[in-house]
Amino acid sequence: EGDEGEKGDRGEVGKQGKVGPKGPKGNKGPAGDVGDQGMLGKIGPIGGKGDKGAKGLPGVSGKKGKAGTVCDCGRYRRFVGQLNINVARLNTSIKFVKNVIAGIRETDEKFYYIVKEEKNYREALIHCRDRGGSLAMPKDEATNALIADYISSSGLFRAFIGLNDMEREGQFVYADNSPLQNYSNWKQGEPHDPAGHEDCVEMLSTGEWNDSECQVTIYFVCEFLKKK
Repeated sequence: EGDEGEKGDRGEVGKQGKVGPKGPKGNKGPAGDVGDQGMLGKIGPIGGKGDKGAKGLPGVSGKKGKAGTVCDCGRYRRFVGQLNINVARLNTSIKFVKNVIAGIRETDEKFYYIVKEEKNYREALIHCRDRGGSLAMPKDEATNALIADYISSSGLFRAFIGLNDMEREGQFVYADNSPLQNYSNWKQGEPHDPAGHEDCVEMLSTGEWNDSECQVTIYFVCEFLKKK
């Protein structure tokens, strides 16, 4: 066995070895620069109502308007007023007619109707006349009996009829100014008017006549001529 030779020269670099195992996690690096703006997101929900703002300054005055047309308003008001009066009159007439139909009595020539409104003789006279009639004028026994039955069956004690002696004391005339003919139906002892105050005539539910003061307010009987 010979002697150990000298140490040889350094050999050439060997082939690259395999990748070694993964090293431990390094420290966090510094923050990078700000990136570009991303895409616009969706619209968020509507916010609550804000406070009322301060009052703005007054605007400039508008231009002068055109002259209006003159209205003859007084005339229209009068017209409307007259219409209202006419309507009221018609309503009164309708009410009257309804009442008449409800409680009427009739003969061959006339209708008789008790108006259940308390009026004095003159008002009663006008009421019947305004409606195209007159205060009832019983000129015979049959008519008198019809009216008397009407008064008593209406539960009344008395009602004005169209008879008075206002013009000449003691000379009774009907509402049409015709004098009493051969028929009358005075209650016993009537007409009795020593003081001269009882110038109008009421019929009692018995059918008898009694002179009474014209100022008393009682129900009354109208008569209407039937249209031919």
